[in-house]
Amino acid sequence: MSKTQLGARVDSEIAELARKRAVDRGLPLGDYLAQLVLEDASGLRARAMDAARRFLDEHQQLFDEAESAQRPAPGAHAA
Repeated sequence: MSKTQLGARVDSEIAELARKRAVDRGLPLGDYLAQLVLEDASGLRARAMDAARRFLDEHQQLFDEAESAQRPAPGAHAA
């Protein structure tokens, strides 16, 4: 497949984040960006976000209970 060069202006923070995420995934920046576009176009990202949302909707109470159990009781102080 032939490649075409694109140009885009983004905030420096976004550019740095994109570079770091590409490194995290072991991809060149262009391949990382292409992968994001393909995931978006295929609906993969939307399906993954929907699955994560359904998971949290179903299990949020467990996370809340675990977080509450880790908090010290009101008025409790270390000696």
